[in-house]
Amino acid sequence: MAVRDILKMGDPRLLRVAKAVKKFDTDALHALVLDMEQTMLAAHGVGIAAPQIGEDLQVVIFGTGQPNVRYPDAEVIPKTVLINPVLVPLSERMEDGWEGCLSVPGMRGLVPRYTRLKYEGFDLRGQRIEREVSGFHARVVQHECDHLLGVLYPMKIKDMTQFGFVDVLFPELDPSSDD
Repeated sequence: MAVRDILKMGDPRLLRVAKAVKKFDTDALHALVLDMEQTMLAAHGVGIAAPQIGEDLQVVIFGTGQPNVRYPDAEVIPKTVLINPVLVPLSERMEDGWEGCLSVPGMRGLVPRYTRLKYEGFDLRGQRIEREVSGFHARVVQHECDHLLGVLYPMKIKDMTQFGFVDVLFPELDPSSDD
């Protein structure tokens, strides 16, 4: 188990559609999730998808169960492993919010996302997960699941004047905390 290299925007592996996980509760799947968790925490992330570390599988993890230095004002999201996710918007309402990404280091953009949704999928052992969420939790889930479809958040930005480097857009933030 180790901190892995995070692929950066421009790497064609980030544009692939990830494959569904067929077998749960395997040593390989547990090792992958542990690597993802260690990589996410080392980079101060709130989520990471398997494609970001070069693994072409429908696995995302998000939440740390505690406040995050990159999003200090955001709600705390419970630590979750979500495999083979399906997202269902619960309303048509969308809201713009600032996002960053471990694969697009040092930058943020204003991205529209559904404000409420239901997500379902499986945990590491193959047990069904189903939750209704809103706010930052809903935003993070949508962002991470986009990676499974080969979509990075800059592809969703509607106004490119609202995309730039963190230290320029938000000089009050410590730029070293947004790697």
